[in-house]
Amino acid sequence: MSTPLLELRSVTVRFGGNVAVSDASLSAEEGRITGLIGPNGAGKTTMFNVVTGLQRPTSGLVLWDGKDISGLSAHRRARLGLGRTFQRLELFGSLSVAENILLAGELLRRQGGGDRPPRVPGAEAGCTAVDETARLLEHLGLGDLAGIRAEELPTGTARMVELARALATRPRLLLLDEPASGLDEAETEHFAAVLEELATHGLGILLVEHDVPLVMRLVSDVYVLDLGSVLAYGTPAEVQNDPRVIEAYLGAAPVGEVAG
Repeated sequence: MSTPLLELRSVTVRFGGNVAVSDASLSAEEGRITGLIGPNGAGKTTMFNVVTGLQRPTSGLVLWDGKDISGLSAHRRARLGLGRTFQRLELFGSLSVAENILLAGELLRRQGGGDRPPRVPGAEAGCTAVDETARLLEHLGLGDLAGIRAEELPTGTARMVELARALATRPRLLLLDEPASGLDEAETEHFAAVLEELATHGLGILLVEHDVPLVMRLVSDVYVLDLGSVLAYGTPAEVQNDPRVIEAYLGAAPVGEVAG
């Protein structure tokens, strides 16, 4: 078996006497969408923070391409090709759509990550940040909004800009935290299609999302967290039919009609 791009091994996170994550393991690979679901307070965001270096685990390891990066800072992990979006929109409101994306691309090049392959079709490895920004705007349907200030955007459009900005850093693995939050049905469909295309072009995606039908449609495999522990892991079909998952999270809805 090939080495996963990202692997968490037996990670535990304690805050005083509280255990937020307990002996949890997961892995994610390039070219695949991996889901991470569970009730509120299950430990999903803490797991993301451990992956990105914002939270040091009490015990356990974070591996990248098989190498231990548990002691690396968040910015050094980003330089390896680890990207993230947040549940709360984090755009620079006073900057335009194009400027938000361009800023990320310029930062990538200053940090020496410009040799990674671009994550937008048609862009070349040696292209400028300006050219790559233009490609991202076009490919994600944001071209007409390039000069609009980010603070003026509706939530659905802002989510797409945030995705474009993350892609400008040319990640190998992108962590998405509730990316469909605030999106209407049409926006969700567009967002899902974009994620599927990105995966086919080799991007790894680790997805936290409460829209369970969306997760089950997109992912190759899915982890279910409950009270900080991995309750179940498998294909969408396996997880949706796991009695433990149904009891703890999904409820009694039959497969195909899963409650969110």
